[in-house]
Amino acid sequence: VQLQASGGGLVPVGEPLRLSCLASGNFERIANMGWYRQPPGKDREFVAVITNDGTTIYEDTVKGHFTISRDNAKNTCYLQTDTLKPEDSAVYYCYAQLDGTLRWGQGTLVTVSS
Repeated sequence: VQLQASGGGLVPVGEPLRLSCLASGNFERIANMGWYRQPPGKDREFVAVITNDGTTIYEDTVKGHFTISRDNAKNTCYLQTDTLKPEDSAVYYCYAQLDGTLRWGQGTLVTVSS
């Protein structure tokens, strides 16, 4: 069982971004899926979470800036924005509750260039 995060890279400020988190392996149920991020020199911080029925919760500072979604048929969660800001530069980590066990992805680096 593993989570694979992807979609990071060097992206110009103001450009869109979509990160993906794919859960693979043997499991029966995915409950919550979500994202944290760790900016350079800072602690890891919560970004957003989505339940298996689609309820979403966002950290206050990213409301209206990021959108979290999921495709249950593909066991995949997404985090996207239409307009990257310099302060979005961070390593983004996805997580999921798979059969009641919390799993983390390996992180994907997003660097916003000006």
